Amino acid sequence: MMKIVIIGGGAGGLSCAARLRRLDDKAEITVLEQTDEVSIANCGLPYYIGGVIANRDKMQVAPTDNLRKIFGINLKTKCKVTAILPENKQVVAADGTEYAYDKLVLATGAAPIVPPIDGLDKRPWFTLKHLTDADKIKAFVKAHQAQTAVVVGGGFIGVETAENLCHPGLKVSLVEMAPQILPPLDKDMVQPLQRELKNNGILLYLGDGVQAFDERGVVLNSGQHLAADMVILAIGVRPETALAQAAGIATTERGSIITDDFMRTNIPDIYACGDNVAVKDFVSGQKQMIALAGPANRQGRLIADHIAGKPYPYTATQGSGVVKVCGLTAAFTGNNEKQLQRAQIPYHKMLINGTGHAGYYPDAKDLTLKVLYDDEGKILGAQAVGTEGADKRIDVIATIMRLNGTTKDLRDAELCYAPPYSSAKDPINIIGMAIENLRDGLYQPCFGTEFGDMLVLDVRPKEMYEAAHIDGAVNIPAGQLRERLNELPKDKTIMVHCVKGYTSYVAARILLQNGFDRVLSYAGGWKQYKSLTS
Repeated sequence: MMKIVIIGGGAGGLSCAARLRRLDDKAEITVLEQTDEVSIANCGLPYYIGGVIANRDKMQVAPTDNLRKIFGINLKTKCKVTAILPENKQVVAADGTEYAYDKLVLATGAAPIVPPIDGLDKRPWFTLKHLTDADKIKAFVKAHQAQTAVVVGGGFIGVETAENLCHPGLKVSLVEMAPQILPPLDKDMVQPLQRELKNNGILLYLGDGVQAFDERGVVLNSGQHLAADMVILAIGVRPETALAQAAGIATTERGSIITDDFMRTNIPDIYACGDNVAVKDFVSGQKQMIALAGPANRQGRLIADHIAGKPYPYTATQGSGVVKVCGLTAAFTGNNEKQLQRAQIPYHKMLINGTGHAGYYPDAKDLTLKVLYDDEGKILGAQAVGTEGADKRIDVIATIMRLNGTTKDLRDAELCYAPPYSSAKDPINIIGMAIENLRDGLYQPCFGTEFGDMLVLDVRPKEMYEAAHIDGAVNIPAGQLRERLNELPKDKTIMVHCVKGYTSYVAARILLQNGFDRVLSYAGGWKQYKSLTS
């Protein structure tokens, strides 16, 4: 009878345990968890704090009774492992108990980062990883009738917690040292999300950090003082790998466990999965920590299959994710521009503004979609922001990427269509067509907000131009363009823009076929320009 010991009762560890039991009903499976929480819906903790998830029991994904009785798992909670002894194939718990193993799985996850901030003891502060953390936050708000909160960190947890602290009526400030929130997104995609937070009463302090806490609140590096009855530290996480390192298991410079394609460490019969490992990035191939629940679950299952004699390799992590930001949704997969630049991977980009469903059907809302790709049309990353449909577009693109598809597959994708759900030409098809037009040399795009000495040609209707326009822009409505070509210079670069980006492409084609050879079409149109400059 094989003995498997799993350290950690989170997504990766319990996914491994449950799969092992389904494959081998005789195996002795022991899970050692240092807290009293196993199989908690950690990603739902901000929503539990905000009351969106009202029932605490809903936060327990798999009841412990089921794990013990149905799956026959020897589940030990409040069991802290203090040593791994590979030479004896044993792990030692804090109470001195020794657990022998044939196979050991390290699913210890990651811990919140708490930097040595001056005055840390002068304000009530919290991190958010466990259900008990959320309980403490909820209890503090109620007991102390908290009115103000400062959230430090603009990642997933920080943004979601800031939004949900507004539900009980707190005035919330969000502090992020980087110049933007949500680092997986590029700056041109994150602007509407930052506006959405501000529009919902959340104060943003970007490009600023926490210098100190005092009796009244938080002092920023800029010298600003923020009132804070409570502080949430959501700065990031670090891999929990001290045990592994002490046992001689190889880690990266940042402390993540190094594994092979089957999640095996450098020590025989020891595996690792989840937020404590360095995984291969699907796009760059580089090893790095990518803390996501989906990959952790898949890795745990893979380890179980390997132990049971059904081996298959882990095929890298794409970094697909989605986040709710008040009334908007942001989704992404693959690499963003910053990641590609750091990895020195050449890329091109395309951005379109569309709608979540057919424009003529009621309540169609804006959807911005961005795709990064290389010279061969290989998709390197994608991002979407909108009220509806952002997640399903990125899911489709992530699947095409996983199957080694190209931008031509975006153009050719056959997707569901009915007016309440999409358009006959889905935004995925549209951006694929735009990219293939570009690759065929039919036009060149323009991005950003600085146009130098270009002539900015606004082809929107006159009334739109008169309501608002780019400084210095010339207005020739698209329907009049052929008759007024003589008004445009052929010795200057002409940047054409419309409302969303399609009509400017048509106008660019007219110009390019009538003797104008320096023409750019503004990607995303006036909507994108306003998004970047508002």
